Amino acid sequence: MAAPTLEGKLVVAISSRALFDLAESHRVYTERGVDSYHQYQIEHEDEILAPGPAFALVTKLLRLNRLPKQYVEVILLSRNSADTGLRVFNSIKHYGLDISRAAFTKGESTSRYVPAFGAHLFLSADTGDVRRALEEGYAAATIFPSVFRNETDELRIAFDGDAVLFSDEAERVYQAGGLAAFTQSERDAATTPLSGGPFKEFLAALHRIQADFPEDRSPIRTALVTARSAPAHERVIRTLRAWNIRIDEALFLGGLDKGEFLRAFGADIFFDDQAQHVASAAMHVSAGHVPHGVANQ
Repeated sequence: MAAPTLEGKLVVAISSRALFDLAESHRVYTERGVDSYHQYQIEHEDEILAPGPAFALVTKLLRLNRLPKQYVEVILLSRNSADTGLRVFNSIKHYGLDISRAAFTKGESTSRYVPAFGAHLFLSADTGDVRRALEEGYAAATIFPSVFRNETDELRIAFDGDAVLFSDEAERVYQAGGLAAFTQSERDAATTPLSGGPFKEFLAALHRIQADFPEDRSPIRTALVTARSAPAHERVIRTLRAWNIRIDEALFLGGLDKGEFLRAFGADIFFDDQAQHVASAAMHVSAGHVPHGVANQ
């Protein structure tokens, strides 16, 4: 019998605080310490946890497995011990989430298991864990909830460009020399593809699922939502073409606020490296902060 493998699947690792609302449990931990937290979780382990900021996204990801093929594996990474984590698994069972693999680290960083599982994406409420995963070259974000819900079955994911899908090389020019220097640099390098950023492989994994379906019947739709405008758009388009990766919609906003556009797209989640853009987006859709690149140094 062949050994189980996650090869060929879109692997998403998620922390327990991203999946469920553990605010009260976390308050007990920070105010009263680990022993009180341990006792609290055991006393409440039969109480079902409310959904957390990434719950709706995870539900949609797992819905892809209703298709003819098992496309997605969601893995729980938790700083709980296996003992205190029983409440989390009770809640997973209650909601009927198909999550069976987990790592409980009893207070230590969970990010070291992101490479071990080969995760294409790591979502957490702990910025330190997210930064460590990004430093290892994996797509990771601190997730923020939103009141908006895309109620359709279609999974819609939006990305910023520089320092997310692409490297921060162009952003560094902008930070150092301003808009005029950035525009000139991008015009000069229009035919030179950008290097990949931390979310390139996640987008590629989504693209591989999309490739199994006719374009008008894909269960996934993606969008690039960037502050770039013409003429800096050309290098981005040519980069995606060179990668042979499909992006369904591209919005070149020239610095306009992204929130209303993300809501119009119907994003289940939007990933951006700049905290102010994430805060703005989270007023409209769920958003993930990617603390990567020069803007986060």
